[in-house]
Amino acid sequence: MTPGLWELVLGGVWTTVQLLLFSALLATAVSFAAGIARTHRRWVVRFLAGLYTEVFRGTSALVMIFWVFFVLPVAVGWQLVPMWAGTLALGLTYGAYGAEIVRGALAAVEPAQREGGVALGFTPWQRLRLILLPQALPEMIPPLSNLLVELLKGTALVSVMGMGDLTFSANLVRLALQQSAEIYTYVLLIYFAIAFLLTRLMRGLERRLKANVGKAAPRRTAARRPRPADAGTKPVDAAVGGMR
Repeated sequence: MTPGLWELVLGGVWTTVQLLLFSALLATAVSFAAGIARTHRRWVVRFLAGLYTEVFRGTSALVMIFWVFFVLPVAVGWQLVPMWAGTLALGLTYGAYGAEIVRGALAAVEPAQREGGVALGFTPWQRLRLILLPQALPEMIPPLSNLLVELLKGTALVSVMGMGDLTFSANLVRLALQQSAEIYTYVLLIYFAIAFLLTRLMRGLERRLKANVGKAAPRRTAARRPRPADAGTKPVDAAVGGMR
């Protein structure tokens, strides 16, 4: 390819990275807000959060992009630029999936941890901030990492709005050179490189979070061989049980 065409592709990469960053930030905020709301003690809050989750999980991301970009201006009278329309559609769609990840991780925390916070007189916000979230966050990272990669691949859908992302730019280059195999091979490799970098970063974050809550894998130690005197002794529990 000529330098001008490479510049077009690199511009599409930058647009894709920007869209990924903005939509990931929105999806993260929505995920935690809706996921925590689904564990709220008030049924109205749980119902509204569940309604949002079911609606956006049950609709196509492509149709949502069309709706935000083409239908919303007719309904409310104002037009979003393609970047913000794509960010809104992707962030709300993938945020619904993230909300279930957050809810499931919070529900997986041992009930004794919640009871301990109640016994200490913590408010619900203090229990969430000091007890539940620090233990649930490490469990959220692997599924959130997969969701982030899916969001990266979902950014290709914004090309239907004529937005100059990586997929749209690659299609322009393909039309100019009439070389589909070469161009789309480059695109596959670029998407893979970005996804690989994201997974490495998320794994590093997961290790750090687990180390902060003491969940790092323990070191293996060699098993101690029993001494001859140990073979003739009974466990304390068994001895006490035999006396009963």
